[in-house]
Parts: sequence; C-alpha cells; structure tokens
Amino acid sequence: MPDLPPDLVLVHARVRTPELSRHTAVAVRGGLITALGDDTDARAWRGPRTEVVDLAGATLTPGLTDAHSHPVWGLEMFTGTDLSAVTDLDGLRAALKAAERRDGWVLGFGLDHNVFGGRPVHRELIEDVLDGAPAFLRLYDGHSALVSAAALRAAGIDGPRAFAQRSEVVCDAEGRPTGHLNEHAAMDLMTPVLPAQSYAERRDRLVELLSAMAATGLTGAHVMDLGGHDVPGLLAAIEDDGDLPLRLRLAPWCMPGATTEELDGLVRLQERAGRLWRIGGVKFFMDGTVEGGTAWLEHADCHGQGTDAFWPDPAAYSAAVRHLHRAGVGTATHAIGDAAVRHVLDTVEGLPGGGPRHRIEHIETVPDDQLGRFAALGVVASMQPPHTAYTRADHTDEWSKRLGEERAERAWRCRDLREAGATLALGSDWPIAHHDARQVLATARSPRGAASARPGLTGLMALEGMTTHAALAAGEERLGGRIAPGLRADLTAFAVDPVDAPADETADAPVRLTVAGGRITWRN
Repeated sequence: MPDLPPDLVLVHARVRTPELSRHTAVAVRGGLITALGDDTDARAWRGPRTEVVDLAGATLTPGLTDAHSHPVWGLEMFTGTDLSAVTDLDGLRAALKAAERRDGWVLGFGLDHNVFGGRPVHRELIEDVLDGAPAFLRLYDGHSALVSAAALRAAGIDGPRAFAQRSEVVCDAEGRPTGHLNEHAAMDLMTPVLPAQSYAERRDRLVELLSAMAATGLTGAHVMDLGGHDVPGLLAAIEDDGDLPLRLRLAPWCMPGATTEELDGLVRLQERAGRLWRIGGVKFFMDGTVEGGTAWLEHADCHGQGTDAFWPDPAAYSAAVRHLHRAGVGTATHAIGDAAVRHVLDTVEGLPGGGPRHRIEHIETVPDDQLGRFAALGVVASMQPPHTAYTRADHTDEWSKRLGEERAERAWRCRDLREAGATLALGSDWPIAHHDARQVLATARSPRGAASARPGLTGLMALEGMTTHAALAAGEERLGGRIAPGLRADLTAFAVDPVDAPADETADAPVRLTVAGGRITWRN
C-alpha cells in the first residue's frame, strides 16, 4: 500500500509492464508510480482527493515514446501547403497554383521525390504557375528543397557555393542555380528571407502539436534537434503557465567544423532542464538521404553519387564523438547508407570502455556483416518504420532505383537487428512521417513498400521499441519505460491490446487515456 494517498488511481485495466501482468490497478503520486495491484487493493489506496479513472478493461502499457521526432524545429518545416498527397507533376503544379501566400511567398512541405517521375528537381517545372511569386518547397526528407527564381534572387543565390559540410546549391552546366537546394547549409541560405513565425505562434502551435501527439498515446519524444537557441526559454515559459503535454529530451546538433570550445558548449548545455524537458545528448549527421544522392554508400548509387560523407573529414567526426564521450555525453548519429553506418560503428568501437550510450538513427540499408556489431558495441538502433511509405514493393520508387536491387532488398531491417540482439528504438521522425504512435507500432509489425518482403516485429517487440527500448536508448531505463513502483508515471491506455490485436486494428485503435508525469494529458 502506498505510504500516502495517490493523486491518481487507474482501475479495471489489463496492465502490461510491457509484458502482460496479473495487475489491474495502478497508483500514482507526485508523478511516480507508487503501487500495482488489483481493484480490491485500489479501494484501500484511495484518499479523499484521489482521482479514480475506470479504464473498463482497456490495456494499460508504459507510456509510448517517439524515439526520433522534431516537434519544435519541425513546426518550421510544417508550414504552408501540405504537398504530401501530391503524386505527380501535374498534381504539384495544380497545388501550387491554388496555394495560399504567406507574406507573398508560396511555402510548401512534404513533397515526394517520386513526384518528378525521374526528372531532375528543377524550378522550371513550376515557375509558370507561380506568377512570379517566390516559392520555397521542402521535400519530404527534410534534407532538400525546391525554390523558385524569385526566391533565389531574394536570397542572393546566383551560383554555386562552398560549404564546410556536405551541401550543394545545384547548378546547371552554365553555373545557374536549378532551384534544388540539397542539404542543410544550402537550405539555410534561404532562412533570412523566408516569412518568420512570431514567438506566440510558435508557442501556440507547439502546445497544439504536443497535445495532438498525446492523443495518439505518446507520453514522450526524443527530439533530434534543439530547434533554435531560444527553445529552452520557450519550453520554460510554457511550463511557467502549466505543463507540457509530452516529456521531451532534446539533442542539439553538432555540425562539421565544430571547435573544441563549441563541443564544450554542447557539454554545458546538458545541464538545461525543466519539469518535463531536458537537453540530453548531441545529434550528428554522417550522411544525408538516398533520394537526394547524399547517403554515404560503400558503392555509388545509380547516378554515380553517394560516395562522400556529410563530414568532409570523417576522422573529425570521430574525434568530436570521442570528445563528448569522455565528457559523459551520449550521441545520436544520422546514418542512412551502409558506409555511414559502418563508420559510426567503427567510431564507437574505438572509444574508451564504459561511458554514455550511443545510437544510430535511420539505418535504411545495412549489410549482414554489420548487424551483430550493434549489440556487441552496445549501439542503439533507432529506426522509423513509417518512412517505408515513400518506397514501393516493386522497387520502382526513387529510393530503390538509386540503390539498386541488392541494397534495396535490405531495407529497414528492424527484425534482423532485433534478432541480432540490438536495442531497437522506434519513432516517426515527424514531420517526415505522421506522428501517430499507433501507426509506428502497426508499420513496425507489417512493413510496407521496399521493406514489405521483410519480416515485421512481433507485437511485443514493437511495443518494447516505444517503451523499454526507447528508455534504454536515452539511458533512462532506471527512470521509465516500464510500469513498476518508483518509475515515472508515463502511461498509455488502449481500447485494444497493441501486442495481440492485428496490426491494422492497432493502427487506429482508440486511445482511452494518456498520462505524462502523473498528469492526464488525454482522455477519451
């Protein structure tokens, strides 16, 4: 029995810890789980101010965590016209012609590489429907954009640029920009001239987004960016007025060329925290995307691209990771191509023993000889099953065609990594894919597109990917990820059992209750 009356008691539940247990009731006080028992026990726990919620047989799991998301920075990406439903060039042109303007600009996001039907991404394909308006259209991967001639002029981009990281202002044979900006540094050239969101708009949109995430069962997210130097203040201001709907763990970026002083600054940032947010870890990029030709591959893709790392000197990346490791800071590295994955594993293998946990994000294609290294080195595999929606089972999509059959056959090897003993954390990569946690669980069990021939995860493996394994990925296995006394009261209640129900039922199963830090953030 809890020492003090609980703030919250949940009864008539099927409690998964994430294994199915005999318990039907959970007590919560001060943001922590204080007791597990049955409904008879629950009657003895109650105090005069205890809130009791009858779950009427719903399945209660540890709170779901999206292990890779961009809820703050992503709001900037998720601005303008949603182009994610566009499937061909005619559809794109129609959408742009009808698009609303923001301060005179046409802004869009979610544009699929497959829309261009194999043509090079070029502004001439859209200029005539824009009526001279500047346009900035993000492709779905978040690593590239298509901009119009007026936008190029506004930003003063009239030719190629040199960058300290892998990035390109794509130009034609005469040196004229095509409007295709590949990777972050090239896209950042547009930032000074793009319409800006006000502080109040960012704040309101963030709370609205996090609330929508909670409605799908999410109680937390590993945020793979800082989202701007003012974001800690933004989160603190929200908590001054109330509570965040989700627990957030943010990893600021470390880019090529980082100095020792900048690395030490990233170490100091790890001290920043609030009630339900904290800065934890550092995010690196070892490559870009397959479709953009910037994934680092052992052998070139079908366009002769993909043989360069995002860090022009990969050894400098390894030195930066080593510096942070010695300071006790874990890292998360974006590595999509097989060469990128190999280099990150080689880097971790060369680190001093002990220390923080390191992880690799995405891992879209990986050969057999690298699978066992994740478990052997203690490297977390962080993967996003919904990304497969941008590929096709017959390999006619841009991702598959660029890689070729052999590499496309090893798409998103979630089950293979898990069976090789790896810790496998699952996420959405919102806004690259929808944030709905149920879709992450369902797609992990029933892979789509180029991964459809691969075995899916079991229901329990998928649930562990967003609970126990997500906690391991953050080094927080002693704080959460399970339902047990003394751990965080982050809990999700489903109308169905997400382990035993078919994947398609889980994908849209009603979420009865979401609890983050002991506070109800969603109920239905």
